[in-house]
Amino acid sequence: MLSADARTLYVSVGSASNVGEHGMDEEKRRAAILAIDLRTGRERLYASGLRNPVGMAWAPGTNTLWAAVNERDQLGDDIAPDYLVGVRDGEFYGWPYSYYGKQDPRHANTKRELLATTLLPDVAVGPHAAALGVAFAKGTSAAQQVAYVARHGSWNRSAFIGYDVLAVPFANGRPTAAPQPFLTGFVANEKSGEVYGRPVSVQTRDDGAIFVVDDAGDTVWLVRRTA
Repeated sequence: MLSADARTLYVSVGSASNVGEHGMDEEKRRAAILAIDLRTGRERLYASGLRNPVGMAWAPGTNTLWAAVNERDQLGDDIAPDYLVGVRDGEFYGWPYSYYGKQDPRHANTKRELLATTLLPDVAVGPHAAALGVAFAKGTSAAQQVAYVARHGSWNRSAFIGYDVLAVPFANGRPTAAPQPFLTGFVANEKSGEVYGRPVSVQTRDDGAIFVVDDAGDTVWLVRRTA
């Protein structure tokens, strides 16, 4: 993701493991967003503790980089939620030691002091939903913004979640309400595991139209108003 002045490239790097089980030496420069100065090639750690910050987008009219983050597994169906977060320069977001301000039991006696300075996510978008692409609606006023989040869908829950696109209401660069369903209907049969598609990424157009890439259905969907 390029900065507005095209001088900095922001690169998301996922973790090498679920919760650092291979040792934290394997996680150097991982579970993070890196900032690379395109003039000098110098790299720095922009934010860390983000298990897998997949999609990124700038909130219109701001300098805030938002990321859709996939969280950890093996703590049950409902822990821990994937999330959308306005990433702050130099901050730490918990992985692998904690999630949403709670210590991960697999790191119960490790780095507990970090809880006091760990930042929390802004918007939960469902546990194991595999939140991937994110994009903001174009051509909206500062008081009526929307962020769209593509959820690829869960594979490790007893009941499906995701397989859709959510709309998160924003105003003046900040979320104002819980996510709402925007594009659904991709689950054909939950019992058999059959689905029609799995949204991966989302892009918006100046006229309000939205493109959704679906890698299971091998389709790019165009969603737009009919009136």
